Amino acid sequence: MQIALKATAAASALALVGMLSLAPAPAQAEGASVVEQGKKLTFDRKKGNCLSCHVIADGELPGNIGPALVAMKIRFPDKAKLREQVYDARIKNPNTIMVPFGPMGVLSDAEIDKIVEYIYTL
Repeated sequence: MQIALKATAAASALALVGMLSLAPAPAQAEGASVVEQGKKLTFDRKKGNCLSCHVIADGELPGNIGPALVAMKIRFPDKAKLREQVYDARIKNPNTIMVPFGPMGVLSDAEIDKIVEYIYTL
């Protein structure tokens, strides 16, 4: 009798493991890194929409109003300065046409942080 119970328990455990392996994987957004989330926001036409003005690697139909987003670690050795630029470019250049994403509420602080993390990899 005890052998039958152990066999039943083992079979149940194997069945559970088998069912778990068939469960769908978590959605990509949940497991996406901060950099991947930043890239998505950067290319999102309803959010960052950085491609409308900047050339970015992997971007389709980029604009040419702003500088190409390349060599960002060299151009902005201090990541805080890059964040400041994305938050409100008017701080360094009052005549800029870049949208002040932070002050205008286009992007949240968390979204700006994600975009900066992505852009810093370029």
